[in-house]
Amino acid sequence: MTKANSSPESAARVFDPAHAPGSPPHILIVDDDTRLRQLLKKYLSDNGFRVTTAENAATARARLDSLAFDLIILDVMMPGESGTELTASLRGHNQVPILLLTARAESGDRIAGLECGADDYLTKPFEPHELVLRVRAILRRVPKENEVPEEVRFGAFCFHMTRDELYKGAARIHLTGTEAGLLKALATNAGVPLSREELRKQGRIPGNTRTVDVQVARLRRKIETDPKAPQYLQTARGRGYLLRID
Repeated sequence: MTKANSSPESAARVFDPAHAPGSPPHILIVDDDTRLRQLLKKYLSDNGFRVTTAENAATARARLDSLAFDLIILDVMMPGESGTELTASLRGHNQVPILLLTARAESGDRIAGLECGADDYLTKPFEPHELVLRVRAILRRVPKENEVPEEVRFGAFCFHMTRDELYKGAARIHLTGTEAGLLKALATNAGVPLSREELRKQGRIPGNTRTVDVQVARLRRKIETDPKAPQYLQTARGRGYLLRID
């Protein structure tokens, strides 16, 4: 397929940390082939998806910094940072599902793609309908961001997600608004490491990533028997923080 030159698509301007209930899944297509990128956007849009595009890994990172996505469709062979390299890098801090596209049909390439953290792998050329079926299959396996439990329990604690209230037994533990936002982000993604930047965005924590460390220390003093050896709000080395629940 011949590649054409084009200017980058305009980036969306509004940060979208969570999707409104009932909104269609938001997909990011990353491919340096302009014609294929536009065809995929039209086909997926016609099948009920919200679609944003990027022509390379750098633009994809910019999109990911400002928008929340339900799935990424990512070409493997791109100039500069490849799709597998971007996938491996994202897996250090972002668990959004990734479907790799490639012209390589060898089993070793498919295995390498899955080993770097991709959720599925589709070889070019492919039928657009098969792509839609694979996208829907992946999305069925992944909990939606708006499917938040009413409460999350860990040890003697119970955090009521809709009310932002924390209890230890029958006693309510006072949380500041920032602490409640941090705990809600952790509880929503219980067991999954979140980077400081993800926690800052999801928890709507003012300041920079250093502020997240300060809030983590304060929250640990309220929920941990020994804050220096946390049982619940744990550090994921090189990745951020996570909440261990029962």
